[in-house]
Amino acid sequence: MIYREFGNTSFKTSCIGMGTYYDMRWIFKTYLDIYTGREQKEDAIKSGIDNGINLIDTAELYRTEKIIAPVIKNYKRDELFIATKVFPTHLSPNSLERALSRSLKNLETDYIDLYQIHFPNPTIDLKKTLRTMERMIDAGKMKYIGLSNFSLNLLKRAQDILSKHEITSIQINYNIFHRKSQNDLIKYCEQNHIAVMAYFPLGHGRVAQKQYNEYFDYIRKTIGDVPNANIALAYLISKNQNVFPIPRASNRLHVTQNAKYSDIILNEEDIKYLEEKL
Repeated sequence: MIYREFGNTSFKTSCIGMGTYYDMRWIFKTYLDIYTGREQKEDAIKSGIDNGINLIDTAELYRTEKIIAPVIKNYKRDELFIATKVFPTHLSPNSLERALSRSLKNLETDYIDLYQIHFPNPTIDLKKTLRTMERMIDAGKMKYIGLSNFSLNLLKRAQDILSKHEITSIQINYNIFHRKSQNDLIKYCEQNHIAVMAYFPLGHGRVAQKQYNEYFDYIRKTIGDVPNANIALAYLISKNQNVFPIPRASNRLHVTQNAKYSDIILNEEDIKYLEEKL
């Protein structure tokens, strides 16, 4: 397992994390207190931690904070990096504080490592949101501020607003198929020691489509018999030192596979080949 400093923190997280967004059906069912496949999902997260993955991402929207809680209580809290996100309608000062308290309760933890704004909300003053997050850091309820689905310009605006703390990370849709539009943002983040969390790192499952096998077969000539998905993840961590893909942790097999192949680094020739073909 490769560990890298996460953004401007001194905390070293696994280069590949675990995402816990499942689907909208899962979310709707949880409001009826139906957690489909809960034991399997908890087992997947547990297997990830047991195999060295210490970066776990969730959100109040995902309704998965409560399935993470019983797993992480069996490990040393300060060795895990737990990230969650606040819903865009909860960005006013009072709403954000209540949302953070709910997440702390759901996760059964005293603090959140990374608290992220899930989506920007132009109807709520970003300055008030970020200043509230700074107060929550000072109160010990969270450690770092993250953004999600923000443009480069809005990221810069957020940086200018903060007075006591910094933006630690940004979460974006980034994968081998969806990359060109993100280049400027990723380059800026690299220059400013901001971590990039890549969601949908497998392109919504596109890496498993047979039409791409010939391209991944070419890479396998160099690195051996590695699944398409793990080549796609290796591309992300090889291309940029500040990118942390967070594939979904839905079952033990996939999570242990991600951990097993997490130390593969592609050479420049293979990176260039994939970029030319995909």
